[in-house]
Order: sequence, then structure tokens, then C-alpha cells
Amino acid sequence: MERICHIVGAGPFCQWGPQPQPGDLVIAADGGYGHLARWGLTANLVVGDFDSGPRPDHPQVVLLPREKDVTDTWAAAQLGRERGYQVFHIYGGLGGQLDHTLANIQLLCHMAGLGEVGYLLDDQLAVTAVANARCCLPLTLRGRVSIFAQGGEATGVTLSGFHYPLSEASLSPAMPLGVSNEATGPAPWVQVRSGRLVILYPRLGPTGWPCQFLPL
Repeated sequence: MERICHIVGAGPFCQWGPQPQPGDLVIAADGGYGHLARWGLTANLVVGDFDSGPRPDHPQVVLLPREKDVTDTWAAAQLGRERGYQVFHIYGGLGGQLDHTLANIQLLCHMAGLGEVGYLLDDQLAVTAVANARCCLPLTLRGRVSIFAQGGEATGVTLSGFHYPLSEASLSPAMPLGVSNEATGPAPWVQVRSGRLVILYPRLGPTGWPCQFLPL
């Protein structure tokens, strides 16, 4: 069973929080510490510059400088990576400040480029990224799905199980061709041979959203 690094940021609180299992790592990124408390969960690590509130009383705090090149969430992911984690579930990283949401989407693309798996989650939406691979979405997924090229042209893009399918197409980050498609099933999947895609799709309850990633 894969180990998961759960990262909780300071963005809007959602009801469906992490469900850590033995062997998982739970990291509070700055103000995310308060979200964990509301879920009744305990962080293994707390990381941040604490510009949004006081430093919490926790035995494992990684204090970051306020003047730095990365976000608290990015630093939390690096800590998880250093501990051997390759799957990341990020809460409190959507909505709120738009610049931080965009930074978190860039983090997903960085993870995909490393062969890792990352998700941004709130109660309605899941966001992931895929690079040079096939992303098999949840088998029962139906509804609106948006797909965007990120960081350059994405080529060899194929969509199966969608109202608007594609076959070996190219998507550009300068043209939102993939916005507001619809998963119709069965077993929708997205494939990109070169480049990175960001995929936004409905979150199916507290546990019904993970994808399967297959190398090409």
C-alpha cells in the first residue's frame, strides 16, 4: 500500500480532510495547523514562516525565513520528498489567494515531471497533473473535466471517455481548448506523450477521487 504525504495549507477549510493511514506523513504548512485541529488530527511536522499567525507549540517545527523563493507548501512537499514520499495530497491549497493557487498548480506540474503524484483537494474539486504518461480517472467519474497544457505545448494528447474526445492532439498553454469538457465514461482517461497537463475534475466524496498513472 502506497504511503501518502498529506500537506495541509492555510487556504479555505473543507469538510473532507485527510484520512491518514499507518506509514503516512502529515505536514501542516503554516496556518494549516489550525485546519488539522478542526479535523481532530495531529501533524507529524509543522513548516512555515508563520506570517499568518503565531508559531504553534509543536515538537517538530521547521521554521522558514519570510524572505524565500518558495511557498510554505512547496517547502512542505520537499520535506516529504526527502523522507521518501512520492504521493502528495494537498488540502487548503485551492481558492483563497489566487497567486498561491497558481503556485500550487505549478507544484503539481513539478511533481509530475519527477514521476510523483500530487493532488490539490477541496470538497468539490480535485486537481492533478500528468507528464508523459496516461492518467486513468476514477472509473465512475462523470461531469465537467477541464484539461490545460502547462509550461509549454503538450503533444500526443488523447482523451477517451469524454463528450469531446481527442486523438494524438496538441494543446497549447496559450489556448484553453480543454476547458469544460465532460467525462461520459466508461473509465475516462487522459494521455500525453510529451509535456504536462493539468486536470481539474469533480471530487467524488472523501475517498473517491484518486487516479491511476501509467507510464507510456
